[in-house]
Amino acid sequence: MAACAGGILMPSGLWADVGCDIGLAKGDPAAATRAAVGLVGGMEAYVKPGDKVVIKPNFSFANPPEMATTTHPLVVSSLVAMCKEAGADRVRVLDHPLNSVELCLQQTGISTACQAIDPNAVHAVVDRRLYAETEISQGKAFRTTDVMKDVLEADVLIAAPVAKSHGSTGVSLSMKGMMGLIWERGIMHYRFDLNEAIVDLCTLLKADLAVIDATRVLTTNGPSGPGKVDILNTVIASPDMVAADAQAVTISTWYGRSFRPNQVKHIKLAAERGLGRLDIENLRVKRVEI
Repeated sequence: MAACAGGILMPSGLWADVGCDIGLAKGDPAAATRAAVGLVGGMEAYVKPGDKVVIKPNFSFANPPEMATTTHPLVVSSLVAMCKEAGADRVRVLDHPLNSVELCLQQTGISTACQAIDPNAVHAVVDRRLYAETEISQGKAFRTTDVMKDVLEADVLIAAPVAKSHGSTGVSLSMKGMMGLIWERGIMHYRFDLNEAIVDLCTLLKADLAVIDATRVLTTNGPSGPGKVDILNTVIASPDMVAADAQAVTISTWYGRSFRPNQVKHIKLAAERGLGRLDIENLRVKRVEI
């Protein structure tokens, strides 16, 4: 694996560049996940001994990984392993599925992949009692919602979406994925401007680390597919959700076209409201192939 100039060797044996804003690693899903996180400081920069961690992947649909509607199971299991290696006291992999819980856990492969690392990590949170009403104090329109209690109690939140298209927002990446941590996401569609509501939600649920699975990218007919899948074998990592999403927009075509990050409304709004940066051309981006 190529090392970045100025990098340091982490206990995991991976090189980490502590001055890197965005890391992109190309290779098999597990190795690329570790390498991408290593480029932005390594998991030890985000998870401390004793921390409670929530990882938010996509497993809302009862589809196999090849369809690119759900996060690759090896991306998720690698993140769980890295959090445990960093000393996390508790790691939860959480989503609020749209399809049958049993089928989602079975078909996506995420539960099976994490079983040997932490048999109690993966949970589909479909019991309303496990949510708590929460004020979105910085929300402009979307001001209150019910959030998973595990998320509210977490020390660290990691976004781990698959990169895919979306009929209402253009793309579904780390910011859009936060909708899977609340009880009633439908209200964001029919009561508010969805893109603005996503930004409001991310003022509350702002990931400490975004790790985007672009090993396969669903470029059409998202979020549920089936659609055109591009095989990129790439994982993107950044402590800036907006920057991670902006980078993901640029590495693939969507609906047969190329887009700039500022053409995606919720990414543009998030940057304007100071949640992160979309001017990735001015950020420190490192790439490795393994």
